[in-house]
Amino acid sequence: MQNKRVPDDTGLAGLVDELASELFAIGWTMSAAESCTGGWIAKCCTDLAGSSAWFDRGFVTYSNESKHELLGVDEKVLRDTGAVSREVALQMVAGAKGRAGTDVAVAVTGIAGPGGGSSDKPVGTVWLAWATRESLDAEMMVFHGDRESIRRLTVQHALRGLIDRL
Repeated sequence: MQNKRVPDDTGLAGLVDELASELFAIGWTMSAAESCTGGWIAKCCTDLAGSSAWFDRGFVTYSNESKHELLGVDEKVLRDTGAVSREVALQMVAGAKGRAGTDVAVAVTGIAGPGGGSSDKPVGTVWLAWATRESLDAEMMVFHGDRESIRRLTVQHALRGLIDRL
């Protein structure tokens, strides 16, 4: 997959401004389920003053146990497909949206590195999922760079993906 330019804080804030305007205009709320980004999506959203009008909550589910307990991800799916998979990302986003009762949600699960990769799931592999009132879908990306770059690119892609689905 083609790598994007790594966004700086200003670039991420601009995406949040765009997302906030869209959500506020239609009166919807969002939630986020994060693994490899460790709450960075929620942090970016709540950096914007007034975000409580549209951002409800974030779930940081770094371990498989937390994915199961907090989001309802099936333990068998975690064992069979691994945490970095389409199935897990879809269950994470459905769990976030359902448990928070929000109109939309985003979920990310991936391998930010520098270790933890394999031949079939190299460092930089990230599954992202989005849920709206009308749709549920997921996408795999392979980002390149160091740990911070991979995480920043994941946050950027997650926010842009949600904006595009509104």
